[in-house]
Amino acid sequence: MSQPLLSVIIPNYNGARFLPACFDALRRQTYPRLEIILVDNASQDDSLSLTRRGYPEVVIIPLARNLGLTGAINRGIAQARGEVIVPLNNDTEVAPGWAQALVDALERHPEAGIVASKMLLFDRREILHSAGDGFGVNGIPINRGVWQKDEGQFDRDVYIFGGCGGAVAYRRAMLEDIGLFDEELFMYLEDVDLNWRAQLAGYRAVFAPEAVVYHHLSATGGGVIASYYTGRNTLFVLAKDLPGPLFRRYWRAIVAAQLSIAGQALRAWRGEAARARLRGQLAGLLGLPHWLSKRKTVQRTRRVSIDYLDSLLTR
Repeated sequence: MSQPLLSVIIPNYNGARFLPACFDALRRQTYPRLEIILVDNASQDDSLSLTRRGYPEVVIIPLARNLGLTGAINRGIAQARGEVIVPLNNDTEVAPGWAQALVDALERHPEAGIVASKMLLFDRREILHSAGDGFGVNGIPINRGVWQKDEGQFDRDVYIFGGCGGAVAYRRAMLEDIGLFDEELFMYLEDVDLNWRAQLAGYRAVFAPEAVVYHHLSATGGGVIASYYTGRNTLFVLAKDLPGPLFRRYWRAIVAAQLSIAGQALRAWRGEAARARLRGQLAGLLGLPHWLSKRKTVQRTRRVSIDYLDSLLTR
């Protein structure tokens, strides 16, 4: 079997301080067929000059304005040549066998359209950040294993809900079927939306524990930005992707979770991030009519049973 070309797409905004570690780790990969693409969201630092000077093998796509994580990755996919599309955060360092492990998982699981990496903290490399994504019956996305010490408890290929977009492999054929990232989300939960659309269409997601990535937590996002977009986009994704029968089963838990988040933010009102979370929830509520209109198209793609989708949810 011929080795597929992996197109590694790195969205970047003023991330020059992280790029050498990211690029150097990609140079150390044992897998020989990599295409590395840097999509730059109109950075004002020396990201582009650093890349051109030190890493001539990297394909650079400079954007005239910041299109967000979703817009950057989509522009990268449009120019990528690979059969496998691999978005990768700029603030990561991948282990030497990372790309090979992704390919091996895809070969073992032809039914899978998504392969999730094992993400560990950059500065505490025994602590998990993500062993793939889950999704709770309360409507809250989950990083499997987050903050746990990695003791091998996830070290086997398992079917999971989806992959964390910071380091994940997608079959190009799947993306051509279900569509690319939703650019209206801009950043945060764009991977959750894609996970839902993949699962609805019948593509499985698997976890590849040998695909190890070290991640600077919230180095190029986080704080107020993360709070706003997470608050807003959680509601958008629920409106767009959650099938009606599942909402009717779990609406009490979903509403209770949103009220709890709002209550916690109100109690921490003096914190800027708490106020941003509330603004995000309000923006999510105001945007619901538009996102409910988008759900019709998404729900028509469902090829699997409601019980199967229910089995993916975390209790």
